[in-house]
Amino acid sequence: MGIPGTLPSTWAGRQDTATSRTAGTSCLEATGATEPPPVLLEPKEVISSPHSGCREQDRQQRSGDGSASLVWAATPGMLFQEDKQTSLHPLSLSWVFGYNSSLAVHSLMDGEDQVILYVSSHTAVIHDVLGNRQYHLQGHANVISCLCVSEDRRWVATADRGPDALVIIWDSYSGIPVRTIFGSHPEDGVSAIAISQDAKYLATISAGKVQRVCVWKWTSTAEEPLCSTELRPEFGYQDYVIFNSQNPYEFVSNSKTQVIFYLWSDAGLQYGTPLLSSRTFNSVVGHFSQSVFHFNNSQALTGTSAGKLVVWEAASPCIPSKEPPAKPHSMKATKLVPLQKDSLTVLKVFECCIVTGDVNGQVKFYDGQLQVLICYSHSKVGPIRSISFAKAPPDLPGASPACSTSFISSSQPFATRNFILSTSDATVLRVATDRTDFEKVMEEAKKAVNAIACHPRQGLVAVGSHCGLLKVWDYQQNKYLVSRIFTKAGIQCLSYDPKGYFLAAGFTDGSIYILDAISLQSSCKEFKFSHGPITHISFSHDSEYIATADEKYAVTVYKSVVQNGSRCWEHLAGLHSHYKPIRSILFGVQSDSNEPRLLSLGEDRQLVEYDLNSSSKDHLVVLHRDRVEQIAVPLCLAWYPQLSTESFILTANNCYKMKLYNATTKICRKTLLGPTYGSPLEKMQILPTTNTTDPQKHYLAFITKDKVGLQILPVDGNPHKSSAFMCHPDGVSDLASSYDGRYVFTAGGSDCTVMKWEVNLNALDAAASLGGEDLIPFYNLLDGGREGEFFRELEDYFYYAQLRSQGIDTLETRQVSTHIPLEEIPSVMRAMGFYPSEGKIEEMISEVKFSKYVDTGEQVTKINLGDFIKLYINHRPAFGLSMRKIQRAFQVLGYDNENGDKAIDRGDLLLLLQRRGEQMTEEELAQCLTTLLGRRPAQGGSEPDTDDPAGAAALSEEEIPEEITAEIFAADILGLPIAESEKKNRKQER
Repeated sequence: MGIPGTLPSTWAGRQDTATSRTAGTSCLEATGATEPPPVLLEPKEVISSPHSGCREQDRQQRSGDGSASLVWAATPGMLFQEDKQTSLHPLSLSWVFGYNSSLAVHSLMDGEDQVILYVSSHTAVIHDVLGNRQYHLQGHANVISCLCVSEDRRWVATADRGPDALVIIWDSYSGIPVRTIFGSHPEDGVSAIAISQDAKYLATISAGKVQRVCVWKWTSTAEEPLCSTELRPEFGYQDYVIFNSQNPYEFVSNSKTQVIFYLWSDAGLQYGTPLLSSRTFNSVVGHFSQSVFHFNNSQALTGTSAGKLVVWEAASPCIPSKEPPAKPHSMKATKLVPLQKDSLTVLKVFECCIVTGDVNGQVKFYDGQLQVLICYSHSKVGPIRSISFAKAPPDLPGASPACSTSFISSSQPFATRNFILSTSDATVLRVATDRTDFEKVMEEAKKAVNAIACHPRQGLVAVGSHCGLLKVWDYQQNKYLVSRIFTKAGIQCLSYDPKGYFLAAGFTDGSIYILDAISLQSSCKEFKFSHGPITHISFSHDSEYIATADEKYAVTVYKSVVQNGSRCWEHLAGLHSHYKPIRSILFGVQSDSNEPRLLSLGEDRQLVEYDLNSSSKDHLVVLHRDRVEQIAVPLCLAWYPQLSTESFILTANNCYKMKLYNATTKICRKTLLGPTYGSPLEKMQILPTTNTTDPQKHYLAFITKDKVGLQILPVDGNPHKSSAFMCHPDGVSDLASSYDGRYVFTAGGSDCTVMKWEVNLNALDAAASLGGEDLIPFYNLLDGGREGEFFRELEDYFYYAQLRSQGIDTLETRQVSTHIPLEEIPSVMRAMGFYPSEGKIEEMISEVKFSKYVDTGEQVTKINLGDFIKLYINHRPAFGLSMRKIQRAFQVLGYDNENGDKAIDRGDLLLLLQRRGEQMTEEELAQCLTTLLGRRPAQGGSEPDTDDPAGAAALSEEEIPEEITAEIFAADILGLPIAESEKKNRKQER
């Protein structure tokens, strides 16, 4: 049995039971049961990745008293028999719509329980088709690039590519990860993976330019592969690998142009690369698709895009052995068999048959001599991506360990197991071989999914794809309801009207459709007034207006009209109101009436409000145009809930800051530290609230580049009031929330999936409470915390500012206070290492001065230490000043010097500081340079005359080199520490 010796002695009494559960095919009956993995794994071998948003997979394993682990107590179908427990996370993955059609779909169970396995983004999904249930294998932080299953369907191996790539082996019965291989191919991840027939070994191929092939014994806890080798780039990109079913020490891989045969042992891994060209057999070969070993153990086959099979034969038969082979494994092409004209996409060996799938959706079975036995085809089946046969019954009548001809008889020419087909156009079908029926299991988007929208009153979600497919799902029952395919262009954005009667769709060709929300039939004619893809579409609160934004930086408005007793819309006007991409369009309601307001926010830092009442045909009137940022780029916009007497607009920018603007005056009232989860907020929505006991409780849903999260309102900069989870590693394209706030939906763009997340606000509130109250969370954001040196230094500066405000040399009795005047805020900020611009200083002082004005009518003139700490944390850069930002500025402003570095001439730098941005006078510049360069009084006791421009010029010429690089500017002028690598570069330059 090969059971590891590290297992408990109680395994001796469980071997029969384990064997009966794992043996599922005639091959396993011949070779013995699969070797079980170690039960008592190291903690690092069980994946529980909080940053990937996965549920806890590391269930407790029973030990002692002779009880077996959950893995070996598991039975087929057990995943869906357990009662679903409430997740302890604020967001938990509930359902996945769509899948990665470039990867195979596997059949895990058939018959009464139709269970399939496929990949959706970074999650492997075990889907019970008849029971309409899903189980998610979560543990990868990158998109899964390949997967495979063992012959008995017990073990599933998944691998990804990207930073910190993982290989994880799962038990498909219990859903538990039994082994994780860290750093298998740390540079680029994995491009292909395969499990041997006996389920003991794993072969992986890296995804880099220089590919590495490794063999692992995954049932052990060894961190290094058994053997590995590096492939030459001229072999092409190897993206398919498979073991010889009769010899686990032999496997084959192929690219489009090269097939490679491998033979491995404990001593190493050797490979052979037989050559084949059109001149070998004087015939066109085509590109290789997939390769397999023939069941006669002396041949291998490769399918090609020319509809042919290449037959490879071993120059010397291989005998399984752990001893190193005497010479490299040699195979050569002996035949090129033309099977058909159409390209072969899939090649498999099943029982005693060779099975092919092609671009026309045909599945053909051949005998060992490549004679056709039977063909399955359907006119509506696209190019086949994978074929997966149902698991064999435990006691198949007439079956034997070896291949037999009992499946072929005169009364029944051919009989085999049912199988699952997946196609490259994202369709999964089940073929019942006894009736030759093609039953559609799934039909999903085959191109990017960028648009989702939730119905405002029902449990419906609409999903739009770039392939033109529009589908509506009942997300409470997880059932598909209705769909429509648009052939002219792809769907880019969707929006329901507030009452849920209509669904508006924006397309990549600039057109928009207004559809009936139930039937998806057009309610009025198509509009096409935009010259670029529609990026945003929205209804006003009364459905009187529809507004769109497009990639040409234009906003277009449509107005409601009544025709023949039914509502329709007509084009009103459009305007190129921005000169950079538009990030948000937002309808609101006038505070003194029920009239709609329309705003747009662009990367040009402009917040534009339109006067809809004054607008007329082909003339869209701008009411206000406000610049909302000085340096940062605004990314999203939302109406802030009415949590006080003042109404606000909430924005988020690329510097991880959230800002509250007065809804009427557009004055910035508050700047706050936003969620910091690797990338800034891209979109946000206020969750609908159904909490009648506390109407002041509101929550915000948001997405970043690759995560989805929740934020407790009001926003105050407390990092414990937000939580985020990995949802689409390749990028999130859209966000939507259900009408009752129970679910959040994310669209993954290029990964062609939509994920449904269940919201648990109690878990979010609990996490915020554990983070501490009042100032405790903010103390923890200071370097060293409340007891650290930084805080003590802040206290010293704070009290020094009190002394300075009362006069340093005064002899009067000092007033002890816990506050400082607002005028001292900039000085203390700069003393603490935060150097705000003049515009930022004005914002900070205004924020404090008018913080209570709406409630009391009085201005605040001083600030205490606690409020100052909050102000400092919320306004300072989220990640400090980085050398990268300084280098980026020199790349924009500088020129290439003799060393190839970006540099700025000294005179040009001084002129830029005086003429661009927040301009400095010569006097101010001289004072700054004197301070930065540390000039001290001369020996005679006189200070340099910094008020004299000539003195400033002389100072700069004496202390500053004529040519300034980013490193010189940071280290020699600003006096900032730079990395060791930069220091080495500077030494080399000198």
